[in-house]
Amino acid sequence: MNFFEKLKESLTQTRENLTTKLDKLIVGYSDIDQNFLDDLEETLILSDVGPTTTEKLMIAVRKGIRKKIINTPEDLKPFLQKEISNILTQSEEPNEQSPENTKPFVILVTGVNGAGKTTTIGKLAAYYRSLNKSVMLAAADTFRAAAIDQLEVWSRRTGATLIKHDEGSDPSSVALDAAKAAKARDFDILIVDTAGRLQNKFNLMEELKKINRVLGKGIHGAPHETLLVIDATTGQNALSQVELFTKAAPISGIVLTKLDGSAKGGVIIAIKSEMSIPVKWIGVGEGLNDLRPFNSEEFAAALFN
Repeated sequence: MNFFEKLKESLTQTRENLTTKLDKLIVGYSDIDQNFLDDLEETLILSDVGPTTTEKLMIAVRKGIRKKIINTPEDLKPFLQKEISNILTQSEEPNEQSPENTKPFVILVTGVNGAGKTTTIGKLAAYYRSLNKSVMLAAADTFRAAAIDQLEVWSRRTGATLIKHDEGSDPSSVALDAAKAAKARDFDILIVDTAGRLQNKFNLMEELKKINRVLGKGIHGAPHETLLVIDATTGQNALSQVELFTKAAPISGIVLTKLDGSAKGGVIIAIKSEMSIPVKWIGVGEGLNDLRPFNSEEFAAALFN
């Protein structure tokens, strides 16, 4: 099974929550009238696209009707597919710094416990190792011994080098030591784990700000990428996590995990539309290669077909 087929399979529940409902809606109407539009709006809101993004889509739909792009209910699905794809790609500016032109390229990874953060780091390490990049991991989630142990397992599994201190150590000192080591030893990629207790904890947010500052002292311009890991099953709650974490660090991208177990993958559209933060990676399963760079057109095609 190739990745697109795996993506389609992982979106089964989300597709049933959105496009299957759209199909039923389309079959139920022969013409586009106000009742049809009201039912469409309700369908989008209940599919975790969210009220704000739904309003944007409804404005686009009404405009499409006026311009005769949408003439029958059957015209709706291809129109929405294109609009959603446009939302997911709009204002995407490529990062000037990348693993191809910055060494070491530093990725800071954050997110609440249970979102799949440590697993994501392991899979990112596997992805970059498959590209023959040297990878270092920094175990800066020092509040949980399990987090350090898990990262050690991933380092052995992927052939990445691990920098760790004892449980309870200062997370910033781990991050700084890793930055200095990655620079001195000429590593390609440095991925830094951070604590993931509840996002509304003030001390956690302050620690994240400190790690962000310290990395810049160790390597100029670091972190070059700050990824927030979001569990797709949390649905609209993901928006509050994004809002709070962006106050502590300049989040440059989202990693959406557990799409294969969620009917709420529509939140990916709301995050991009309302927060203007691109989804950079998606996780579609438990396998080592089931975390891949996000492709908006591919996602929209898998969602609607």
